[in-house]
Amino acid sequence: MIDFILTTIIWTLAIYGLIEIIKNIIYIFTYTNLKSDGIYIIIAVKNQEDRVEGFFRTTIFRLLYGKEDCIKDIIVTDLDSTDKTKEILNKLSEEYDYIKVTNWKKCKEIIDDIKQ
Repeated sequence: MIDFILTTIIWTLAIYGLIEIIKNIIYIFTYTNLKSDGIYIIIAVKNQEDRVEGFFRTTIFRLLYGKEDCIKDIIVTDLDSTDKTKEILNKLSEEYDYIKVTNWKKCKEIIDDIKQ
């Protein structure tokens, strides 16, 4: 019975998170002016100090240094991490100028600054 309750709670939270992501994507494409000549990657992270640097160095940078020259910027949004995630992201943003680290509220401002 406890397993059923925990599974139900986890699935409810997962569906809620998916709905929030879809709402944000719709908002971004409806109310902002993104350039059509490139790709902007927006990544939200929270408390991922053990994984975030490896993720960027292997997955994302493979796109940037590979054959994909259409990626303009990577916008990383920190969701109030309580560990060293933000420090690691700031170090990466100093190393790579196309990474912008911000909080969730300023993420919209960065997107709004991208003009056609």
